[in-house]
Amino acid sequence: MALTCGIIGLPLVGKTTLFNLLTQGEEETSSYAGRTKTSVRVAKIPDKRLDLLAEIYHPRKVTPATLEVTDLPGLNRGSGAAFLNAVREVDALIHVVRAFRNDNIPHIDGDINPLSDLENVNAELFLADLQMVETRLERIAASKKIKGETLIEQEALKRCQEVLNEEKPLLEAGLSDDEWQAVRSLGFLTTKPMILVINMDEDQLRDGHYEGEESVSLYGEEKGFPVLSICLELEAEIALLDPGERELFLREMGISEPGVERVAKTIYEHLGLISFLTVGPDEVKAWTINKGTAARAAAGKVHTDIERGFIRAEVVKYEDMEKYRDMTKIKDKGLARLEGKDYIVQDGDIIEFRFNI
Repeated sequence: MALTCGIIGLPLVGKTTLFNLLTQGEEETSSYAGRTKTSVRVAKIPDKRLDLLAEIYHPRKVTPATLEVTDLPGLNRGSGAAFLNAVREVDALIHVVRAFRNDNIPHIDGDINPLSDLENVNAELFLADLQMVETRLERIAASKKIKGETLIEQEALKRCQEVLNEEKPLLEAGLSDDEWQAVRSLGFLTTKPMILVINMDEDQLRDGHYEGEESVSLYGEEKGFPVLSICLELEAEIALLDPGERELFLREMGISEPGVERVAKTIYEHLGLISFLTVGPDEVKAWTINKGTAARAAAGKVHTDIERGFIRAEVVKYEDMEKYRDMTKIKDKGLARLEGKDYIVQDGDIIEFRFNI
């Protein structure tokens, strides 16, 4: 099943603009703050390695890695339940926070305060987890016998309760593997990986600074959340340009890489994902796997028959392909290695699987 990433935040902060940029969608972005619709699309993960491999192999098709992205309802007064239910359905979160100033787009709370917005939204997640923990502890306490797995769960929940009361990430609860297993079914919200996207205006982008930046950076560092600062309005304009004009505009603005590409790559990395590559005249493709995946399991991503009949994986490092641009030369230099089923696949490995069924 594909990993899903949900975009969260208060209304009117730029969530749907980011969603459209990531997924090349055309969802309406309006000043209406009460939208409750959930939209789901697939986002391509930018990978310049595929561009070079396409130049070498001239394939009929180039397929990048992808993530499923969901534009969740904004957290508004009275929308807490819908918001929290939507958050439960995704694996990771992109939290869009407003720093931009625009008198035509009122802030739901009146003042522009990125740190306050961050704390308010995340407080809802902490409170939801705390209520879930307390409810479960009450049910356990009401049962006649507490032993075995239930006792392990109870002790784990008590530590979770302490951490949540201090508004600390649940990962700081220090639970053992058995304890995590005992509480995993509760589907905690505050254990989901999160990145923060600060939506700036053009003046802030040019200055390289927005009000409250230092406190937001400190917050992200304390919680373990990567922080990216982007002007989404400008990114939306850039996306409408043809490729040549886009490159020129980015250079003139001093932007080395579009912010939306940085977001896609950051969430991919923050989820602990990497890509291995397959090449040929039919298709050049990036395959998504978890970091630490062994060769045989990676083969199963391509096809279950390949995993079942796995013999060897012929592995070439992308850097060698970038240098020599020819598989024959690479093999002549002894740079193509045969690896067994337990080889841990590395990001950017170009792999041909040998199998027999």
